Order: sequence, then structure tokens, then C-alpha cells
Amino acid sequence: MWQGVYPALTTKFTVDDKLDLRLFKQNLKAQLDAGVEGIVLGGTLGESSVLSTDEKFELVKYAIAQVAGKVPVILNIAEGSTRDAVALAVSAEKVGAKGLMMLPPMRYKSDHRETVAFYKSVASATPLPIMVYNNPVDYKVEVTLDMFAELAECPTIQAVKESTRDVSNVTRMINRFGDRFKILTGVDPLAMESLVLGAVGWVAGLVCAFPAETVAIYKLVKAGRIEEARTIYRWFMPLLDLDINSKLVQYIKLAEAEAGLGSEYVRAPRLSLIGEERERILSVIRTGLKNRPKLPAYMNL
Repeated sequence: MWQGVYPALTTKFTVDDKLDLRLFKQNLKAQLDAGVEGIVLGGTLGESSVLSTDEKFELVKYAIAQVAGKVPVILNIAEGSTRDAVALAVSAEKVGAKGLMMLPPMRYKSDHRETVAFYKSVASATPLPIMVYNNPVDYKVEVTLDMFAELAECPTIQAVKESTRDVSNVTRMINRFGDRFKILTGVDPLAMESLVLGAVGWVAGLVCAFPAETVAIYKLVKAGRIEEARTIYRWFMPLLDLDINSKLVQYIKLAEAEAGLGSEYVRAPRLSLIGEERERILSVIRTGLKNRPKLPAYMNL
């Protein structure tokens, strides 16, 4: 648990805005075949803010049936109230999720005491292991080292998706807490750097379109084969940069479609790309696909 590559899967939609479970299954199979070690549903890439609770649990139950115990299915919690976060966590346990990824409160910029209380309330309501999603750039609340010191009292708070975009935070966490918290990098264009510094996992975005390349980088780094990983990473970087844009959902879904692993359909208020922007992103994606590197045997590293 909490190591290896965990795709933050996109939510697939049909042209009439329904869940596209057929396409979801196709992408999920590609992830499992590539060697991922867990999946995350209902994250930023999963368009959590526009999914109903029923849709979230439909996805969770469907994914659990498809993975058949091979990897854990993790549900993201991104709620505005503590009450709703607790209710979602309890329900996630009931339907069979194996863990939670959890953002601080949405829409309200909680202070130190409120943020810690929010996480502790959920941790006390369910035995599911929790990964703190620390992304102050996009969500405005930073889970600081001093907050983690208090959260360390909760045995089920076990990991962090490190998305502060300060790669030195990996070292700061390890210096202060040792191996108390498993660190998973959450920013694609800082992934290899974070893994070299000691992160043990990667909650990835472009993996949705390029699963084998993502897992290969992870496994090569952990096997000490840095030069081989670096070659793939350098090819990958223009694509990985798509992960740090406000339209990352549209960009990565376009990459999935071009790679034959998804579609461009998003849910409003997001709109699919058009015009110059679409052509520019397509150029990045198609250049990457054209120059896709030959991967070394990595599965058993």
C-alpha cells in the first residue's frame, strides 16, 4: 500500500454525458497491464467536483469488480464540510474501497487547527488508510510539517500526495518524520526528481495516456537505473507539463484519445478544446507519440 504508480484516473463520459464504463474498463486494463500498484478515483483529473455521489460510488464498485483484488481502489475526498467528508469516507468503506485520498476542506481556507481537526475527524470515523493530498497551489491550503506532526497521532493517516511543487519538501518530510509517512509525488514534471529524493510512489496524471512509460520510469529509478529512466523522462517532459495547467483534464483526455485509451468528452462547465489551443496541445501529444521510446524490460525490476 502507498508505493508504486497510482493513476489518478479520468472519468470517462459518453457523448450524452453519462458514465462510459466500457471506455473506463479499457483504460483500466491498460493500467493494470502496465504494472500500476493502485488506482485513484474522483480526483482532480476524475472531475470530482461535477460527479454526483452516486456516480462516484458506481465508479468505485465497478473498478473494484474489474481489478478483482489485484490492486487497491482509492477514493478521493474533496468536500466542503466535515460532515460530508465523514459520510463519504464511511460509505467508501462500505462499498469496498481500500483507502482514501483526502484534500483539506473545499472552498473555505481552513487554518492550522481547522485543517488538522478536519483530517482527524475523518480518520476517527473509518479504519481506511488515508493519503493526505497536499496541493496548496490549486487548493489554497497547505498541510504544513507542523500539521503533519499532529496528524502523526492518527495511525490511519499514512501517506501524502506531495503536490506543493517544492521538491525539497520530500527531503524536509523525511528529515522530520523518517518513514512515518509514505511520500508519493503528485506533480508529473517533478516526479523523477521526487523519486530520486526518496518518494516511494507516484500519483500520476499522464499515466492515463502513457501507462507503460510512467511505470517504467518509476521502476527504473527504484532499481537504480537512473540513466535509462532519465532518457525516458526527457522524452516525456513536454507531455508531463500538461499536468500543471488549469485545463489538465482537457489536455490529458485529449492525450488519452490520441493514444487510443479514452475520449475528449468532459463535463460542463469544462468544454473540450477547440481552435489554436487544441492544435497546439495536439502537436505536443502527436510529437510524443511519434517519438515514443522503446522501453527496456521493466516489469520484474
